[in-house]
Amino acid sequence: MKAALCNYHARMQRVLDHIDQHLDDDLDLDAMSGVAAFSKFHFHRQFTATFGLSVHRYVQLARMKRASYRLVYRDAQSITEIAMDAGYDAPDAFARAFRQRVGQSPSSFSKAPDWEPWLAAFGPLNNARSKLMQTTYTPDDVTIRDVAPTPVAIMEHRGDPVTIGATIQRFIAWRKATGLSPTVSPTFNVFHSAPRTTPPAEYRMDLCVGTDRPIEANGERIEAGTIPGGRCAVLRVVGNTDNLELAALYLYRDWLPASGDEARDFPLYCQRVAFFPEVPEHEAVAELFLPLK
Repeated sequence: MKAALCNYHARMQRVLDHIDQHLDDDLDLDAMSGVAAFSKFHFHRQFTATFGLSVHRYVQLARMKRASYRLVYRDAQSITEIAMDAGYDAPDAFARAFRQRVGQSPSSFSKAPDWEPWLAAFGPLNNARSKLMQTTYTPDDVTIRDVAPTPVAIMEHRGDPVTIGATIQRFIAWRKATGLSPTVSPTFNVFHSAPRTTPPAEYRMDLCVGTDRPIEANGERIEAGTIPGGRCAVLRVVGNTDNLELAALYLYRDWLPASGDEARDFPLYCQRVAFFPEVPEHEAVAELFLPLK
């Protein structure tokens, strides 16, 4: 029974991966039922029963989420191009649908996004994805690495985690202004506190870019620092890299006590290896580092 369930979930995962990889294509039921190797007469009911929303709704939300990321974080595309990529024939239709979903017009969201309604708007999509995400890890998933010290430029986020998107937007704009592209300069997050156990006003996380160049603040509060070298336990997370809490919990609660190692006096941090929407969301990669003595 367990093997059959795993096989079923693997087939459904293929569907989600196919949707992510083909958001610009015509994702009809016949094609997707073929990807899952399920009967086309029952596939839509199976999908809805598994994920809590229809295939059509899932695709709509996935396209809209990608569009929202492009509006905020990517200024190379016009709203018209983003609307077409989201499957709308005209910008006005996209604007109406976006406002209905997010509560802001596309142009308003691109300039000053309100992240709390955004999180609520895409809750059903994120819940659906989490049903097949890896939520358990084993010691085989953890590797030990000796890492070199990395000089970094740091932008601090302090305050409610819900507003981290605004800090990310500023961080991306600053990186562009200083020529520190993610393709040549690595991206790190240093987690000084945990979102569930820290009062929102006291939450703190550093957004970092690896560089040994002199810091050009360009009107932002940017500090120079170093991610220290040494032994680290590394857990690679693929898929929904917006939420690394389960991976962090495994490292602290399960892996560390059983390993016989001790944590070093430096916070948990991650390196963002592959970013959504540059890659489909299921191909986003983050590596979580737990510094060890």
